[in-house]
Amino acid sequence: MNSEIQELEEQIADLTAKLAKLRQQSAEATEVPNYSLQTTTGATDLASLFCGKSVLFAIHNMGQGCRYCTLWADGLNGFLPHLEDRFSVVLLSKDAPEVQQRFAHSRGWRFRMASHGGGAYISEQSVTPGEDNMPGLVCYRLDKGRILRTASAVFGPGDLFCSIWHILSLAGIGEDDWTPQYGYWKRPEPAKMDDGAHNLQ
Repeated sequence: MNSEIQELEEQIADLTAKLAKLRQQSAEATEVPNYSLQTTTGATDLASLFCGKSVLFAIHNMGQGCRYCTLWADGLNGFLPHLEDRFSVVLLSKDAPEVQQRFAHSRGWRFRMASHGGGAYISEQSVTPGEDNMPGLVCYRLDKGRILRTASAVFGPGDLFCSIWHILSLAGIGEDDWTPQYGYWKRPEPAKMDDGAHNLQ
């Protein structure tokens, strides 16, 4: 193995451990309103999403129109049983609840979902101040009826929340060389279609 690569990997591991410790030691928590949200069964609120747990992870997803957000959710979906053993997890987007449900079904997602509809929640709770539809993760804690925001992180290519970028780098593929897609099936050319390719979409 290239010694420079090994040295950088060790530095990244050390910095990641340092970051985790800083997050654990951070006692800063900000009280937030009990925002109103929508689900397929009707209106709900942020407090209800804790579902009896003391910690809630809110995945901020830009909606079905973002391939990158879809990629992150595809990956996090695999961790869901592990997370839900101890925490409450919900995926939030601006899409209407019915749209969320259809898209989740098409992806095989098992997340509980709610829609903020692009309203006050996402503008005030964005993972990037001033940007009201950025993807990321927010951690909330319920303390004696108060909802406290304790931590957050932005999602983006190359981050620690989506391992595919690090796998691709082993093949020499960078963030500018690959874009996630909703599906990877490539249809045959019309001339090679056995059914005549009528009404091909």
